[in-house]
Amino acid sequence: MKSKTWLWVLVVVVIVIAGVIVWNASKPASTPKTTQVSGFNPEIFVYVGSGDAETLDPSRAYDTASSEVIFQCYDNLVAYKPGSLSEFVPMLATKIPSVENGLLSEDGLTYTLPIRKGVKFHNGAELTPEDVEYSFERNIFADPVGGPIWMLIEPLLAASSIEEYACRVAGVDDFANVDEASLLKVAEAVMNAVEVDGDNVVFHLAQPYPPFLSILARNSSWTIILNKDWMIENGDWDGKAETWTKWHNLDTENQVLFDKTMGTGPYKLVEWDRSNSKHTFEAFEDYWQGPAKLKTVIVNNSVTEFTTRKLMLQKGEADAIYVPVENSPQIENMSGVTLLRNLPRLNNVCAIFNQNINAADNEFIGSGKLDGNGVPADFFSDINIRKAFSYAFDYDSFIKEVVLGEASIPYGVIPAGLSDFFDTNGPRYSYDSEKAEEYFKKAFGGEVWEKGFKVTLIWNIPNTTRKTACEILEAGIEAINPKFQVEVQGMEWATMLPRRREGRLPMVFIGWLADYADPHNFVYPYLHSKGDLMTFTGENGRALAVREFDALINAGINETDPEKRAEIYAAIQKKSIEFAPHLMLYDACDRVAMRDYVKGYVFDPICPAPYDFYSLSKSTD
Repeated sequence: MKSKTWLWVLVVVVIVIAGVIVWNASKPASTPKTTQVSGFNPEIFVYVGSGDAETLDPSRAYDTASSEVIFQCYDNLVAYKPGSLSEFVPMLATKIPSVENGLLSEDGLTYTLPIRKGVKFHNGAELTPEDVEYSFERNIFADPVGGPIWMLIEPLLAASSIEEYACRVAGVDDFANVDEASLLKVAEAVMNAVEVDGDNVVFHLAQPYPPFLSILARNSSWTIILNKDWMIENGDWDGKAETWTKWHNLDTENQVLFDKTMGTGPYKLVEWDRSNSKHTFEAFEDYWQGPAKLKTVIVNNSVTEFTTRKLMLQKGEADAIYVPVENSPQIENMSGVTLLRNLPRLNNVCAIFNQNINAADNEFIGSGKLDGNGVPADFFSDINIRKAFSYAFDYDSFIKEVVLGEASIPYGVIPAGLSDFFDTNGPRYSYDSEKAEEYFKKAFGGEVWEKGFKVTLIWNIPNTTRKTACEILEAGIEAINPKFQVEVQGMEWATMLPRRREGRLPMVFIGWLADYADPHNFVYPYLHSKGDLMTFTGENGRALAVREFDALINAGINETDPEKRAEIYAAIQKKSIEFAPHLMLYDACDRVAMRDYVKGYVFDPICPAPYDFYSLSKSTD
């Protein structure tokens, strides 16, 4: 769907497409000439980042740190047209399907994509339509709980997961009870949904789906193309209908692609040093668009202290670094460094309320009781607690003093960049200690106010911005009642994610970057009972979703009329404030810092990687 929203995105991207632009108006008009650094090498690039990958398997990878590695090593069928998030250009496909060229059926259910010839994988094998077919079918069958594959299953099978679809076919409520015959029917349905027709791959959708091409586009790690023969040789799905359940929902480290890559992308992953959180990439000389100028790229995610990262950038030991927004002023006028600020990423930051905490041997909930020394497992199932927490956060101070104005207070789960889909004069939370106190007094029939509680908030190291957000919320809550105790704890990304999936963390501070530029990509994961973020709120959270959100969300994705879609999403946005299933903290902007000899940087509002290394070069000219 096109709307004025796209104009917002277009302006942003077109401005940067010509090269690096400094967005900070306070920066002097004349930037100091590049400072030559010791050991300058135009073929090696070092980025010091913010968090290690959890897995390199595209069916499982649903975090930014994992996706940014996958992004460098693989290609998609199509890509966004430069300057747009609603138009597309060919990539591994040679044409963009449309009704006019006959590659998209008039009913919107059949997409035909001709596959490019002469493209090589990193092992020298040549890309075939069968590789494309296998990639999609394999990822759908893998479909791990809490992964990104719902975005394929929803348009192709009209379900939220392969397990849900299998239960529907078998007429049962539990996937464990699905019979062999039904499992085979599921396999046949998936294989019929994605088929090879000569030099083409054909997708048969179960329903019209406005953002389908966006799901296929570059930036989407779950639709990258794998080498079928290599996957089978290395012990992944063998391509047979009757065997798919053996590779379904595997534990992370049991996946063939857990720590390996085999794609057609511009870079090969030559090493993942997990002990030091470091990835080393080598340019693929036979890349179909020509080899990258940067021959070696090192992504080092082990440096958690900003002062160290800053020093590395200053000395030229790093070509680019991750910069928390509050640290931006420290490098704003650093000689030989370009700082880009206030870049409007299509994302938001929230704290997830776990409404059914896994209490078994759980150090994060103290006593596990409402006795002043812990919280019960269903602590956040009380809407009064969720509303009290939402009013206890000082949004204005955080935005002004911590993120230096580079954010806005959310109107709900749909971020500011998609404002065509909600009322910007509608309700939103603000810091109000009196209202917070009012709701705390109502919670659990008054027991919370009388007895107090002790709870732990989790942030991901080294994201100090989120740490500060935790501390502001801590201060806001503890000021209301001396019996309220809040602890703030940092946790490595790769440790935090599995603990979240296990349901052990009471409250997690996390960001959500758009997979594609459509409100469905926010309301579904945040609010649908099958969505990634809502899934980990527990049984009570999912029950809330079924009762208040599921029907509206389903109606929104099935509606093709733009005005009616906007009305539906506006209603969803309002409900997300009313029921407060998550604490929506801020709609965020982004920033990057690099040596000014780095050329070719282009800002992408939804790219999972801070840099597309293929587009970059280093030059002191």
